[in-house]
Formats: sequence, structure tokens, C-alpha cells
Amino acid sequence: MTLSNIPPLVTVFGGSGFVGRYVVRALAKRGYRIRVAVRRPDLALFLQPLGNVGQITFFQSNLRYPDSVRRAVEGADHVINCVGILFESGKNGFDAVQADGARLVAECARDAGAKLTHVSAIGADEKSSSHYARSKAKAEASVREILPEAVIVRPSIIFGPEDDFFNKFGKMSLISPFLPLIGGGKTKFQPVYVADVAEVIARAVDGKVEGGKVYELGGRDVLTFRECLEEVLRVTGRKRGLVSLPFGLASFFGGIAGSIPLIAPPLTADQVKLLKADNVVSEEAAADGRTLAGLGIRPAQLDAILPTYLVQYRQHGQFGRTA
Repeated sequence: MTLSNIPPLVTVFGGSGFVGRYVVRALAKRGYRIRVAVRRPDLALFLQPLGNVGQITFFQSNLRYPDSVRRAVEGADHVINCVGILFESGKNGFDAVQADGARLVAECARDAGAKLTHVSAIGADEKSSSHYARSKAKAEASVREILPEAVIVRPSIIFGPEDDFFNKFGKMSLISPFLPLIGGGKTKFQPVYVADVAEVIARAVDGKVEGGKVYELGGRDVLTFRECLEEVLRVTGRKRGLVSLPFGLASFFGGIAGSIPLIAPPLTADQVKLLKADNVVSEEAAADGRTLAGLGIRPAQLDAILPTYLVQYRQHGQFGRTA
């Protein structure tokens, strides 16, 4: 094999995470060589069967350690940053991981002569009251400054078998007589299927997504928080009350939950702040074609995908009746 026939190398930071694993699968199907850069390579070995022998390799890297990031991008043609956290824990704070970490990845990609695709989130806003949203905005600003031609994708809430939204309320429905409607359940979402997000990222690596732009990814339907929970109950066949929980009270409970060490909190005060703003594709992005539809991708239907993994929360699993 001559050098020109060797497939391009793509480094995927956070490749073992929820979005990352689907990105790795999409890239593997296309024949790319993939370097999965994660803190715990031993926990990412489940990705290996997604590719051919030797196609997917693993590299220990932590966004808080610059040398490990530089080594991870050496020789890469494209770098993808899928790293993100939903709550802060110890040294893994929003700024350290999502802002400073993104800047470091962009700098290393630039120095290595690699292209970059960065995964952000709808709601990224430097003026937001949410620390999460501000750190996402800082990351985007750094990426645009360092690599102006980078592709930035902003998904709405992402659904799929490993998601932390619909699964969370599915689990809650097993033991709780009610589900909380934070802020009255009026916040709007545009849930997007994880495989659709991964397809956009893979197309960016293919060179089929124009760089220097921010793409907002939302699914086919816009649902309120209440409608999302109603869909969970419909699919699982559970009859649970929906109780309105004011933002103030939810923030109080979230503050307590977020202060308990070594336990992933079901809700944090910062997440409550995020719920005060709708999480949908902007009119500007839709008009500019910076959406799934604009990229020629037909979004998967939420009601077609949810039953494939929320069946585990039915009373008798996949054999349980829902009506």
C-alpha cells in the first residue's frame, strides 16, 4: 500500500461518550482510521468491534493535560471534540473541560495542521445565567478565533439508547408516583436523534459540510417539557402524575443534590437555569440552511425511536402493554 492509499486519520476526543460512540461508528463505516482519545482507554474497548482490525485505536488523553492532547492529535487529518459534561465534579469543572479544554484542542489541531469539528450545544450564550451555557459559548469563541474554518455543531437535547434525558425520567417513573414539571413544563425542546448528529459530524470530516459556520441541529418536532414527559409515560405505559415544580424550588433541590460528593445528581441548580430558556433551532439557522434539513438529512422521528429503548421501563419489559 502506498502512502496515498492510507485512509485519513481522525482523532475523536470523548469517543466513548454518548455522542462519541456514534461518531466513531459513522467514521468506521466510511473507512477512516480512528484514534479514540479518552481518559480511560480500558473503558472504551467496546468500540473496537465497530471497525476492522487495527482501524480503531485508543489513546489516553485528558483535556486538563496539554501534552496528552498534543500527542493525541499528532498525525491526525481531522480532530473532533465531543467532550462535554452535564455537571461539575472536582477538577472537572465547566471552564476546565468545556472552555479551556476546547481551546487546547483547537490550538493542538491548528499546530498539527488538522481540521476541526467542535460539538457545542443550542443555548450556548456568554450572557446566560447558566455556567454550562457560558462555558459552551467561551469554547465556541476560542474555536472561531483559533481555527476560523472549523465546523461547530449545536444540537438540541439528544435522544438515543444511552441518553441522559428520556432515560432519566423513565427510571424515575419506576419508583416515583409523579414526575416533576420544572417551571411548569413549558420549556420547549427539539429532540434530535444521536445518529443524525453523528452523521453531520461524519459529513464534516468528509468535507461535505462548509466550515466556518455554526450548525443548529434539532429533530422533526418541537415539544414542551410536559409533552416530553407525557411521551415517556405513553411509551412505558406508566401512569404517573405530572406535578409542577417552580424554578425556585427546583433550584433549591438542585443545589442540595449537586453538593453531594461522589454521586451523579439527578438535577443541579445550573441545569434549572438552562430550563428557563427554550432549546430549539433558531429562525436564523433555519433560514441559512444551517440545520439537518439544510444539509439534506431527514431527522429521525422521536416516537419511532423511543420505544426501542424505553421498553425497559415498562412493567413487563418489551412484552408489557402500554394501554
